Amino acid sequence: MAQPPDKPVVLLSGGNPQIAKADGDAPVQAYIAAMPGWKSGFGKRLDTLIEKTVPDVQKAVRWNSPFYAAPGKGYFLSTHVFTKYVKVTFFDGKSLDPIPPGGTERSQDVRWLDVYETDPFDESLLTRWIEQAIALPGWTP
Repeated sequence: MAQPPDKPVVLLSGGNPQIAKADGDAPVQAYIAAMPGWKSGFGKRLDTLIEKTVPDVQKAVRWNSPFYAAPGKGYFLSTHVFTKYVKVTFFDGKSLDPIPPGGTERSQDVRWLDVYETDPFDESLLTRWIEQAIALPGWTP
């Protein structure tokens, strides 16, 4: 069920917006709009980059996080707000070149990038990762 338009968005621990589980662009845009401070601008830039790189991208909100899928495949990327950064997760990140820096043995193939306010927006690297990620099967919950 989509977030009712008249209901204010609750920010959970770390400032993560609480958005109801739903498919489509609208709940993802509601999440991005509710991201606190500089994080909303980052969310908009990343969402625009994903749309440009994957024109038929499928969007959803799951577990209070935006998820992105390539048509006919599973999810390739999600984001999540934390107090000081935004986590950009690639579900098969271990297959990307270069491998995103976040991850442990416990995270198996999942890798991520923690983006802080002062970090530059590396559009070239993010585009390369997205292009590689959409060529993979993706993650299906």
